Amino acid sequence: MVDPLILLLFILSGSAAGWMGIHLLPIGVVNETTDAEQLRLILTASGGGIGLIAGLVFKRLRVSLMQQVRTMPTDLLVSRALGLILGLLVANLLLLPVLLLPFSGGVALVKPLLAVVSNVFFGILGSNLAEVHGRTLLRLFNPASTEALLVADGVLTPATAKILDTSVIIDGRIRGMLACGLLEGQVIVAESVIDEMQQLSDSTNIEKRAKGRRGLKLLRDLRETYGRRLVINSTRYDGKGTDDRLLQLAGDTGGTLVTADFNLAQVAQVKSLKVMNLSELVIALRPEVQPGDELNLKIVREGKESSQGVGYLEDGTMVVINDARQLIGQRRPVVVTGALQTPTGRMVFGRLETNKDSKTTVKGKSQGKTEAKTKTDQTTTQRPIDPR
Repeated sequence: MVDPLILLLFILSGSAAGWMGIHLLPIGVVNETTDAEQLRLILTASGGGIGLIAGLVFKRLRVSLMQQVRTMPTDLLVSRALGLILGLLVANLLLLPVLLLPFSGGVALVKPLLAVVSNVFFGILGSNLAEVHGRTLLRLFNPASTEALLVADGVLTPATAKILDTSVIIDGRIRGMLACGLLEGQVIVAESVIDEMQQLSDSTNIEKRAKGRRGLKLLRDLRETYGRRLVINSTRYDGKGTDDRLLQLAGDTGGTLVTADFNLAQVAQVKSLKVMNLSELVIALRPEVQPGDELNLKIVREGKESSQGVGYLEDGTMVVINDARQLIGQRRPVVVTGALQTPTGRMVFGRLETNKDSKTTVKGKSQGKTEAKTKTDQTTTQRPIDPR
């Protein structure tokens, strides 16, 4: 909505300048034989075209500037703003004696031209100097900040903002990730995400209503815990759904989209956006299981094949065990034979450890024979002697 309004203002300004600019033309151009109205229309159309071109250039510059401002660290933004102000102040102080000098005739046009050129030159110069040396000045106010020193020297890059998806908020694991320091930078929650959770909270479906309320409660707890670090983005984007609006927000801010939706993560990667898939992160943090490792698992259910049983590791990884269908409900030693990585998770394959089972069986039989022999000896020892 802002871009069409900017273009319209530039077109109207150019057209108005052309309509009123006929009086500024030289006397030789406008005379009694000249059709003033036709010339006025030509100037108006020309001014509108020039205004349209200027509006398109300004629009491109505005998008580029907003992209830099949103992705720029706060300390660099403050230092560049201070540098721009100081540059303009120096330019106007140097211009003051020149503006007080009396000029006559066409030489008087030098004053406004010199004012524009000097302000642009010193403003850009001050901003560039602040970008290079501004952080060093800001370090003087906080010399004990190691992070500021590393950022200023280019060793450490500032943390990007993290944009939360609805699935991550409802999932609840984002609370632990923030508590352990796994996520750095500001946490951004889009207005469309809050609206979606509100719709879930008002749903007639019990499960959806519980998810929505759990997500809103999590946001309230994060607000109380982290305060201003949690930012609510109120920008209203035009899109088909929440996912489309989140992609636009991630593109405009340059932040990292945190989601548990596999399809949304794939779309973000196609659009060259920064994305953190929570499912991939959980898989990456799981302990590695190599073929030959021995596990002690409980077979909890049947597998797809007729002879397979299924157990689970502590992190929830499914283990498919051959020839374990008849052992459901029992805990048995299992040897890992292989693993398969899928987009949705990891699957481990294993077989029963027969050697340990046989050793256990032999040991049990030997122990049983020993106990029986001991009982027989005790019975023989305790049997009373016949006096006859």
